[in-house]
Amino acid sequence: MSTRLRGLAVASAFTTAATAGLLAPAAHAAEATTGDRVVSAAAAEAGKPYAAGGTGPDSFDCSGLAQYAYRQAGISLPRTASQQRSAARGVAQSDARPGDLIFFSNGGRVYHVGIFAGGNRMWAAPQSGDVVRLQTIWTTSYTVGRAW
Repeated sequence: MSTRLRGLAVASAFTTAATAGLLAPAAHAAEATTGDRVVSAAAAEAGKPYAAGGTGPDSFDCSGLAQYAYRQAGISLPRTASQQRSAARGVAQSDARPGDLIFFSNGGRVYHVGIFAGGNRMWAAPQSGDVVRLQTIWTTSYTVGRAW
């Protein structure tokens, strides 16, 4: 993807997220919560390609995006989704707030993480061939963790 097209994709993602109320308004940036800062940091990476082991800033895998977005908000988070799950305290799905981590597991093994954006959506670096994007949480079989 050319730099110009990537820039347009990022601008489009920002517009979509802002319209959906998923980004803190710029006028209130000083008042942004920790979760708002995490979500904004993830949104800023929209359109960047997925790469296994990617930790940014040019490409990401799911846990690399989470670690990077949290670091931009001043929070240290371990590298892998499983380590991130261990480091975060559990939160009920009904108490999830923007910036919380959404963990997907199979047989007790965490295989994917996203950053909750509100409204049953999350920022994620989904899979090979895809890009960092806002996506619908496709299942109710997930756990929520808060690392702040």
